[in-house]
Amino acid sequence: MTNDLRAYAAQVIRMEAEAVAAMAEHLDDNFSRAVEAILDCRGRVIVSGMGKSGLVGKKIAATFNSTGIASIFLHPAEAMHGDLGLMQADDLLMIISKSGMVGESELVLSVAKRKGLPIIYLAGTLDSEMARRADIVLDCSVDKEACPNNLVPTSSSTAALVMGDALAVALLKARHFTAEDFAALHPGGFIGLRLLKRVSELHHTGAELPLVGPEATMKEMILEMTGKRLGCVLMTDETGQVAGIFTDGDLRRLAEQGSNLYEVTARSAMIKNPKRIAADALIDAALALMERYAITQLPTVDADGKLAGVIHLHDILKSKLI
Repeated sequence: MTNDLRAYAAQVIRMEAEAVAAMAEHLDDNFSRAVEAILDCRGRVIVSGMGKSGLVGKKIAATFNSTGIASIFLHPAEAMHGDLGLMQADDLLMIISKSGMVGESELVLSVAKRKGLPIIYLAGTLDSEMARRADIVLDCSVDKEACPNNLVPTSSSTAALVMGDALAVALLKARHFTAEDFAALHPGGFIGLRLLKRVSELHHTGAELPLVGPEATMKEMILEMTGKRLGCVLMTDETGQVAGIFTDGDLRRLAEQGSNLYEVTARSAMIKNPKRIAADALIDAALALMERYAITQLPTVDADGKLAGVIHLHDILKSKLI
């Protein structure tokens, strides 16, 4: 029985995935019109729908808000008891329905038409009253629900949800919405903290910097490395620019090669022109650089390119931002 149910669940997942994939073939000029209408909207995107469509609508409204598109969910039933006041002349109405039957949404549609709001319909049924009354129709129809009785909204609700995501991300791209913009709207959350934190808030500077001169011996380099506990030593040139880095990994490699460590100086051992990052860069950028080049230490530089500090992967780990 367990294996049968697992196989059936896999079938449900495949059916919903196929329904979503088929939507890509249905995209037409109406999608572009919908994006332009939302971009031109000077008010809010009012999202509305009943039942499962309403739950999908709440998620779409939340996604719009998180990416800087002012949005609010309007329940058709609550609209009949005073919430119609939410709709203003500069707003846009996005309505979601599988059946396309107007039903409880009649009042919402009528008021939107009277106020001249553009109406976008995320359509589960193209040949419907709601499709005829909308200005822009986005095809979210599916051939079959994943429900064995073809009744419970499964594939159809997923399709509408994905169409909402497609709109949100297309709008994000059209508006050149950056990671910093996203973080500014999520200052209290984990993602926002990670995207807002700067390298300068975590790097080591001043007396904590493991610095040696070009003629430093290996003994002096090891003492500086172990004393500052950052697993590296740095060297600068006469202008204060980063000239090189020597890490505990480099030390191990020299030892494995059988090099005479007594003859090694900082000048000969340093890795020249190492990777570095601006002190005012985002922590996320530093982490990406470390991951790309499989390194754990990064020199940080100021606006003039001069050594400002050094950041270690452990500093980022201890910050609990990853």
